[in-house]
Amino acid sequence: MKKLLTLLTATIFASILTTAAIAETKGPNEVQYTPKMGTVTFNHVEHQGRADCATCHHTGDYAQCKSCHGIDKNAPKSKDAFHNLCKDCHKEMKKGPAKCKECHIK
Repeated sequence: MKKLLTLLTATIFASILTTAAIAETKGPNEVQYTPKMGTVTFNHVEHQGRADCATCHHTGDYAQCKSCHGIDKNAPKSKDAFHNLCKDCHKEMKKGPAKCKECHIK
């Protein structure tokens, strides 16, 4: 009985640690894109609490945007996806850059 209780306790403890580690892994602090117009620096950490992850990571995994956008013919071009998602949200929230040179820095 003691062995079973010890094994059960160890399993629960390991599950809690694994869940905590996964919850803390939220990707890079910052992501940079380098289109012709100028470098766009996206503060990933700042945006994490503002929306559900699925808003941007809509495929259900946490792949980089360029793994589909610009490659998969069925996915919109990355430029269009970013502009629609980012600019529209910034305009709606009345916060953040919404004009070209506010994001694109040469």
